[in-house]
Amino acid sequence: MTDGKILGGAHGGVYVLKFAGDVRVTLCSTVDAFLDEMFSDADFQSVLVDLTETEGIDSTSLGLLARLSLRTCDRLGVVPTVVSTRPDITRLLVSMGLDDVLQIITEPLEHKEQLGELERKHASEEDLRQRVIEAHQALMSLNESNREAFKDLISTLEGSPGPSQV
Repeated sequence: MTDGKILGGAHGGVYVLKFAGDVRVTLCSTVDAFLDEMFSDADFQSVLVDLTETEGIDSTSLGLLARLSLRTCDRLGVVPTVVSTRPDITRLLVSMGLDDVLQIITEPLEHKEQLGELERKHASEEDLRQRVIEAHQALMSLNESNREAFKDLISTLEGSPGPSQV
């Protein structure tokens, strides 16, 4: 698998995030920084997440998508759109219940927006642990299956001093 990277762009309140390669917990600070900027934009109108080049995605990154949806819905009253042309990634989204909180499109989009790779943000171990907890809590809020799947992880992380047990 290719190392993961996050591409992002915005124009006139419309934001686009593209996850490429193997997207893991190490990129959550980068995504969070982009989302903080997006949600602080008074002109924020919509967001599209492109997963067409995503080769792998971990549960923390899926939790970030859940949080993105919940915050967007609270702010705008609409759910974000995700483009996922890979059946394995789409299956994973559906298995986590994200199809209930995201509009998933399985056909590729043709867009001319230029996306630049986002600067990778580094986080302390404690900050990273907290982001993992928040992402998994967002997944747990989606359905009982996720609640059961991640309750032990959350319990362990809330009792641990760092992410080494992730």
